[in-house]
Amino acid sequence: MKFGTSGLRGLSVDLKGRASALYATAFGRYLLDRGMARPGDTILIGQDFRDSSPEIAANCAVALDRLGFKVRDCGTVPTPALALYGLQKKAAGLMVTGSHIPADRNGIKFYRSDGEIDKTDEAAITTVATELDRAGFTFVPRSAGMQNRSVECLALFRERNANILPTEALAGLKVGVYQHSTVARDLLVDLLEHFGATVVPFGRSETFIPVDTEAVSEETIAKLKEVARQHGLDAMVSADGDGDRPLVADETGTPLRGDLLGLIAANFLGATSVVTPVTSNSGIEAAGRFSVIRTRVGSPFVISGMQEALAAGRTRVAGFEANGGLLTASEFEVNGHTLKALPTRDCFVPILAALSLAASKRQPLSVVAASFNLPFAAADRLENFPVEISARLMAYLRAAPANLAAFLQPIGEVGSASDIDGLRVTLADRRIIHFRPSGNAPEMRCYAEAETETAAAALLRAGLERIRWLAHPS
Repeated sequence: MKFGTSGLRGLSVDLKGRASALYATAFGRYLLDRGMARPGDTILIGQDFRDSSPEIAANCAVALDRLGFKVRDCGTVPTPALALYGLQKKAAGLMVTGSHIPADRNGIKFYRSDGEIDKTDEAAITTVATELDRAGFTFVPRSAGMQNRSVECLALFRERNANILPTEALAGLKVGVYQHSTVARDLLVDLLEHFGATVVPFGRSETFIPVDTEAVSEETIAKLKEVARQHGLDAMVSADGDGDRPLVADETGTPLRGDLLGLIAANFLGATSVVTPVTSNSGIEAAGRFSVIRTRVGSPFVISGMQEALAAGRTRVAGFEANGGLLTASEFEVNGHTLKALPTRDCFVPILAALSLAASKRQPLSVVAASFNLPFAAADRLENFPVEISARLMAYLRAAPANLAAFLQPIGEVGSASDIDGLRVTLADRRIIHFRPSGNAPEMRCYAEAETETAAAALLRAGLERIRWLAHPS
């Protein structure tokens, strides 16, 4: 088991066994020992649609019940819905999800009663889990008798989103909802119809489909393009498995980049300070009416950056990741309603903000996206790329400027480099290429920026080929 950019991750077969109970127990003991909770307090549990999630959730419930907590089942709800409900009830929570990664893996996201855990919490929970493991932690599955709170949890989240746009704000738009296996699928249809859009649901699956909104697969893009053509859609929307990363495609079926969705959402809210990772587009600073703080990749780092902004006296603070997930540290007044702070990733506000912008401008979504004049960007990943090889590669490239220069010589001359998270290189001709091992999966990610779409795609392909070559030079 390992904490990554957001939450604990591991193989499903392991988490269905003792491991999930071990980490749930470690989390519960950590809360009790630090005075963040008391026996008898409520803990919420949500889950995604993976086959392994019900068993993992049940294991966690038993472990927390043994510690004296009142465990409440929130069912298959979006992660931001669980987080919002926890904040309202002042209750800690666990979301059983592997987000966008394949179904043979799963994970757990942990929430204190005041929000998502941070890196300090992760380290402490890992320490407690290690101590429990060494002491011979045992676990026998049984029923925890959870009370169901799924209707109440989802209703609170729906109410939040149902008030952020005027009535009929999306009237005239025909929007496809790629439902696949995301827990956001039914609420997306409901909300879009609530705002007056004509909705075409498609692709619903009872088998889990991993959709990575930061690196949309060619197969998924082909599906989106075909459905857009077939139904004459103005846009298509979807989300990852646990509904905290948005996917928005234009009228041609071409996905908009997540960081553009985050930018649109920040402008929609009227944020004055925005926190976003180094992987987000380099043109964001010039494209919004806000100051920008850059961080490492992962929601805990964005949350920490937002907290620092608040401590410095800044107001109207929001954040977003390159995957488009929006986080808010301040309350915002939107459409005559108060949108309470929700410092965890959310896909709904970015989706609704992008669609409402297109509707208000009465322009195709592709034209709206192009109007931001961001550098063209591309991203992809090498899957099943061993973590130990990633670590050796990054260590080699960081060891000496000559190593990096030689590695990139077939691509271009190195101008400058940053190692805030991975290795982000600005070439002498101003193109940008960024190599970053995934924090929670055996993957190597690559990001590229250039003046044209073709150049960005070519740079991305070249970067991935160099990583393949360095990993297997023979």
